[in-house]
Amino acid sequence: MNNPATQTMIYDANKRSVGVAYLLWFFLGGLGGHRFYVGKTGSAVAILVLTGLGILLSFVGVGVFLLAVVGIWVLVDAFLIPGWIRAKNTLLAASLSGGGVLPQ
Repeated sequence: MNNPATQTMIYDANKRSVGVAYLLWFFLGGLGGHRFYVGKTGSAVAILVLTGLGILLSFVGVGVFLLAVVGIWVLVDAFLIPGWIRAKNTLLAASLSGGGVLPQ
Protein backbone atom coordinates (compact mmCIF):
# COMPACT_ATOMS: atom_id res chain seq x y z
CA MET A 1 0.00 0.00 0.00
CA ASN A 2 1.15 3.56 -0.67
CA ASN A 3 2.39 5.67 2.17
CA PRO A 4 0.37 8.75 3.19
CA ALA A 5 2.68 11.17 1.39
CA THR A 6 2.30 9.28 -1.88
CA GLN A 7 -1.47 9.13 -1.42
CA THR A 8 -1.58 12.88 -0.82
CA MET A 9 0.50 13.56 -3.93
CA ILE A 10 -1.73 11.30 -6.05
CA TYR A 11 -4.84 12.97 -4.64
CA ASP A 12 -3.51 16.47 -5.34
CA ALA A 13 -2.58 15.50 -8.89
CA ASN A 14 -6.00 14.01 -9.66
CA LYS A 15 -8.50 16.11 -7.69
CA ARG A 16 -10.95 18.36 -9.48
CA SER A 17 -11.29 22.09 -8.87
CA VAL A 18 -14.56 24.00 -8.49
CA GLY A 19 -12.89 27.07 -9.97
CA VAL A 20 -11.81 25.25 -13.12
CA ALA A 21 -15.28 23.71 -13.44
CA TYR A 22 -16.90 27.15 -13.24
CA LEU A 23 -14.48 28.58 -15.81
CA LEU A 24 -15.35 25.75 -18.17
CA TRP A 25 -19.04 26.27 -17.38
CA PHE A 26 -18.78 29.98 -18.18
CA PHE A 27 -16.76 29.75 -21.37
CA LEU A 28 -17.68 26.28 -22.71
CA GLY A 29 -20.95 25.50 -20.94
CA GLY A 30 -22.93 25.38 -24.17
CA LEU A 31 -20.53 22.74 -25.43
CA GLY A 32 -20.59 20.68 -22.21
CA GLY A 33 -17.02 21.53 -21.20
CA HIS A 34 -17.76 21.51 -17.49
CA ARG A 35 -19.47 18.11 -17.74
CA PHE A 36 -16.53 16.60 -19.63
CA TYR A 37 -14.24 17.88 -16.86
CA VAL A 38 -16.31 16.26 -14.10
CA GLY A 39 -16.60 12.95 -15.97
CA LYS A 40 -20.23 13.19 -17.04
CA THR A 41 -19.35 12.36 -20.63
CA GLY A 42 -22.75 11.10 -21.78
CA SER A 43 -24.64 14.23 -20.81
CA ALA A 44 -21.77 16.40 -22.08
CA VAL A 45 -22.11 14.81 -25.52
CA ALA A 46 -25.88 15.37 -25.32
CA ILE A 47 -25.36 19.09 -24.66
CA LEU A 48 -22.85 19.26 -27.49
CA VAL A 49 -25.25 17.57 -29.92
CA LEU A 50 -28.21 19.72 -28.85
CA THR A 51 -26.14 22.87 -29.28
CA GLY A 52 -24.98 21.78 -32.72
CA LEU A 53 -28.51 20.88 -33.81
CA GLY A 54 -29.81 24.12 -32.34
CA ILE A 55 -27.34 26.17 -34.34
CA LEU A 56 -28.03 24.21 -37.54
CA LEU A 57 -31.81 24.42 -37.13
CA SER A 58 -32.00 27.98 -35.84
CA PHE A 59 -33.05 29.30 -39.23
CA VAL A 60 -36.16 27.05 -39.09
CA GLY A 61 -37.11 28.16 -35.60
CA VAL A 62 -36.80 24.76 -33.91
CA GLY A 63 -33.17 25.47 -33.15
CA VAL A 64 -34.08 28.37 -30.91
CA PHE A 65 -36.08 25.97 -28.74
CA LEU A 66 -33.13 23.55 -28.58
CA LEU A 67 -30.74 26.34 -27.65
CA ALA A 68 -33.17 27.49 -24.94
CA VAL A 69 -33.22 23.95 -23.51
CA VAL A 70 -29.41 23.89 -23.48
CA GLY A 71 -29.35 27.32 -21.84
CA ILE A 72 -31.66 26.22 -19.03
CA TRP A 73 -29.72 22.96 -18.61
CA VAL A 74 -26.41 24.80 -18.33
CA LEU A 75 -27.90 27.33 -15.92
CA VAL A 76 -29.12 24.54 -13.62
CA ASP A 77 -25.67 22.95 -13.83
CA ALA A 78 -24.20 26.06 -12.18
CA PHE A 79 -25.90 25.05 -8.94
CA LEU A 80 -24.87 21.38 -9.23
CA ILE A 81 -21.15 21.83 -9.89
CA PRO A 82 -19.99 22.06 -6.24
CA GLY A 83 -21.73 18.79 -5.37
CA TRP A 84 -20.26 17.02 -8.39
CA ILE A 85 -16.75 18.17 -7.50
CA ARG A 86 -17.19 17.18 -3.87
CA ALA A 87 -18.45 13.71 -4.84
CA LYS A 88 -15.65 13.21 -7.38
CA ASN A 89 -12.96 14.21 -4.90
CA THR A 90 -14.51 12.12 -2.10
CA LEU A 91 -14.54 9.08 -4.37
CA LEU A 92 -10.91 9.72 -5.27
CA ALA A 93 -9.90 10.02 -1.60
CA ALA A 94 -11.82 6.86 -0.69
CA SER A 95 -10.21 4.87 -3.50
CA LEU A 96 -6.74 6.02 -2.42
CA SER A 97 -7.26 5.28 1.25
CA GLY A 98 -8.82 1.89 0.54
CA GLY A 99 -6.09 0.81 -1.81
CA GLY A 100 -8.50 0.52 -4.73
CA VAL A 101 -7.96 1.63 -8.28
CA LEU A 102 -8.30 5.26 -9.26
CA PRO A 103 -11.75 6.22 -10.57
CA GLN A 104 -11.95 7.35 -14.18
